[in-house]
Amino acid sequence: MNIIITGHHIKITPAIENYITSKFHKIESHFSQLINVKFTLSVEKNMHVAESTLHLPQQDIHAQANDTDMYHAIEMLIKKLDIQVIKYKEKHTNHHKLESPRNQ
Repeated sequence: MNIIITGHHIKITPAIENYITSKFHKIESHFSQLINVKFTLSVEKNMHVAESTLHLPQQDIHAQANDTDMYHAIEMLIKKLDIQVIKYKEKHTNHHKLESPRNQ
């Protein structure tokens, strides 16, 4: 899995990179089949914008969060992505498995 972090009108510091990767492990624990992840951080009129696109095997997930604090925007973005990944995992799980006769 590749994690790409880019900045638009903002310099990406090692502290921001470490913060994103440490928070992203929460999503990785739910779903390990992530192919590619792209984070874009930007500043627009005193608002910090955090965007992300996750490339999954059958679908791409996109989320965006805005706040006056960059770290809080990243935190909100991770929460949104976490919810979407859980929905994706639930949707693509086979719920029609039959119970074996031995267990009855």
